[in-house]
Amino acid sequence: MLTNRQLFLQHLGQTSLAPMMLEIERAEGIYMYGPHGEKYIDLISGVSVSNTGHGHPRVIEAIKTQVDLYMHLMVYGEFIQSPQVKYAERLTGILPSSLSSVYFVNSGSEAVEGALKLAKRYTGKSRIISFRNSYHGSTHGALSIQGSEIYRNAFRPLLPDTFQIDFNNEKSLGAITKNTACVIVEPVQGEAGIIYPENDFLQKLRDQCNSTGALLIFDEIQTGFGRLGQMFAFERFGVVPDILLLAKALGGGMPLGAFIASREIMSAFVSNPTLGHITTFGGHPVCCAAGLAALNVIIDEKLAESANLKCALFRKELSHHLVSEIRGEGLLLAVKLNNASIIPYVIAHAPEHGLVLDYFLLCNNAFRIAPPLIINETEIIHACKLLKDLLDDAMSNSGKK
Repeated sequence: MLTNRQLFLQHLGQTSLAPMMLEIERAEGIYMYGPHGEKYIDLISGVSVSNTGHGHPRVIEAIKTQVDLYMHLMVYGEFIQSPQVKYAERLTGILPSSLSSVYFVNSGSEAVEGALKLAKRYTGKSRIISFRNSYHGSTHGALSIQGSEIYRNAFRPLLPDTFQIDFNNEKSLGAITKNTACVIVEPVQGEAGIIYPENDFLQKLRDQCNSTGALLIFDEIQTGFGRLGQMFAFERFGVVPDILLLAKALGGGMPLGAFIASREIMSAFVSNPTLGHITTFGGHPVCCAAGLAALNVIIDEKLAESANLKCALFRKELSHHLVSEIRGEGLLLAVKLNNASIIPYVIAHAPEHGLVLDYFLLCNNAFRIAPPLIINETEIIHACKLLKDLLDDAMSNSGKK
């Protein structure tokens, strides 16, 4: 009989030549457990998905309750489904009044695709501007605006009339003209290694979009739901987008994405043609029930507010001569090492030290720390001890003293 490892390689499409091959039997809180009693601290949350941890009781209860009522009924937008309505009401209740209409999809990439279509349809323009070193997903349209040629070149030709400019470069904003349909930006660049805007860059970007009639799209797929110490990153910078993109933690561990705009902008999809955007499973009732429960946990347990204190503890406890910098706020951190060559060793051997870590796609000298927001002080101190042991191991095995 073939093992799960063998079946994984034989029957599942692969994303790299060297997958992590970590087999997980169950997960609870901040921990993952292997089939032979292995225990790992999850320091990446499935890439900022499991903000309320694995198997939070309130999320599980919401899922079970909804499964007993109904699952898929009809393609999105036709039937009134209570989980969608309640979640949209809750979301818009904590967002600015201009972000009042929610279109649920299945993932972050789909949220990007829907937002790009919406901007083109609403403005009647085709030009899309994004930023170098950005990441917005890997579907065809999302790939067209991604900020790395490494991932784009093999799939050309891509979506036409797309242009890239430099993040934090005020001079580059002149590329946004009256011919621009939209500008899509991560308010904090994630896969670039947690790069923050400087010198009021986002406000200057907002002003340029206002003056040219371009819609401003914020990709908060990774930064939303308390990850940076606020519910949403745009709150920190005081800049409100025309379209907000959410996914990852939006579903409380279930697959869910959304793009959110004003009722006026969103109405561009309802005619000429009717069904301007369609999704079969978007806003799945079980996913919406889970997401609503998770959002309420984040609010009720003040997980966003506590993230900054936990960030400070990580910075204090993760003092090591290999660590040259820790970028970020809240619980989305980039740990930069002064020897980038050992990053692959650190990631690959983290499970041997009881940890799960990950790379940044567009930053090769740092690794990611983004644990569930429920992680407590004792767990942070223990995780940092394991991390420092791992760094010592990496240094020893690389021959560096």
